[in-house]
Amino acid sequence: MWFLIILLTTEILTLVVIRQHFYDRSWMRYYLVITLNSILSIWLWILWFETVSYNGIFDEPAHIWMIMSLAGMISGVVIPRVIVALFHFTGVALRRKAGGHSRILTNTGMTISMILFLVVLSGSLFGKFNVKTDRITVRTEGSNPRLNGLKIVLISDLHLSSFYHHKDFVIKVMNRINQEKPDLLINTGDFVSFGWREFGKFDTILRIAKGKYGNYAVMGNHDFGTYHPYYTEADMKNNFLLMNKLITSSGYIVLNDESALVRIGDTKIALAGVMTKGSFPKIIYGDLKKALSGTDTSELKILLAHDPNQWRKEVTGNTDIDLTLSGHTHGMQIGILSKRIKWSPAKYFYPNWNGLYKAGEQYLIVNRGLGVLGIPFRVCMPPEITVITLRTD
Repeated sequence: MWFLIILLTTEILTLVVIRQHFYDRSWMRYYLVITLNSILSIWLWILWFETVSYNGIFDEPAHIWMIMSLAGMISGVVIPRVIVALFHFTGVALRRKAGGHSRILTNTGMTISMILFLVVLSGSLFGKFNVKTDRITVRTEGSNPRLNGLKIVLISDLHLSSFYHHKDFVIKVMNRINQEKPDLLINTGDFVSFGWREFGKFDTILRIAKGKYGNYAVMGNHDFGTYHPYYTEADMKNNFLLMNKLITSSGYIVLNDESALVRIGDTKIALAGVMTKGSFPKIIYGDLKKALSGTDTSELKILLAHDPNQWRKEVTGNTDIDLTLSGHTHGMQIGILSKRIKWSPAKYFYPNWNGLYKAGEQYLIVNRGLGVLGIPFRVCMPPEITVITLRTD
């Protein structure tokens, strides 16, 4: 109910602002702005009605897509309308004796709102599809020379419902991964946002991408149904079993607090995977000791850990793990990435939020993810395929 009140209030106030600011100055501008505003309103109200009137199963891909689209409209339309109203009626208050409003303040509010709208629009239409391939070299001096040049492709956080209408895009990404000819394909979880039904038929698409020595994955906290509003304890257990089945049918070996030994020539790599449950800040890590069991004969140990914070808390200085691969942060889907500046609000929650980090002889690589969560856009924080090359010389 409160959200409906907000929508109605912003709708009415926006019409008042448009009339007071444009009606007596230019009829052409007035009717143009009214038309554009009406189109956005119709779109917004249709999304709102479809979302609140939905009576199907919560984690159906179409429903999650509607929720995200509505969040996008709130970010790109409702919030800008609030900004315009604040600036305009501040001007009205300042000129209450003389009457009218401050055109400078109203124009300023409209300019800020238009910029915000365009940022959200571009992030939705282009930003979230602008996949970047980040190439990282990790030097593991002293390792078996056979591992020199070993190529690992890391992806994470697909949140598959965000590609509900874009299966062709995911196919292109999988083919792009194959073009890298990876020796290992690693996925560090969050295949879905709420529940197993979001997977849809993406398992057949994800199978396209293959590593020479196999595909390996762990489950992220969203994969456990943590955020599903209607799951009982029994539902979450069932969700866990179904997610394992779906990830396996996608071509991955799922590591649930366990390890796999990959033989490459006369050497062995240990891939250990830990489960990640809970929600921030109460993230629950899987059993790392159990996951490392049986890996002592390997020459290189790689850990798949969804949350990068686990690296500092449990890995560095406490284990002989050489390389940890993570995701989870998304780079908050907004920030600045350039050769000189690397910033995101994610840094205040995850000190190691993107790229390569080193502590002694132990490495961490954090992937920004491929999908989106919560809001259906990315702003200067492109989705990522990470290509990791090992060097032993």
